[in-house]
Amino acid sequence: MRGDNTLLYIVLAIVILHFIIGIGFLVYKLAGPVKKSDDNKENKNNELS
Repeated sequence: MRGDNTLLYIVLAIVILHFIIGIGFLVYKLAGPVKKSDDNKENKNNELS
């Protein structure tokens, strides 16, 4: 019986990690695109010209 409990814990751990990673991915995607610092430098140089 102890082996069955170990398998259950492994499956539950995988399911919980799957949900945590999925929620983290959704938060990352909903945060929007990350602006690169290089783009900001180019825009500032164009404004000064």
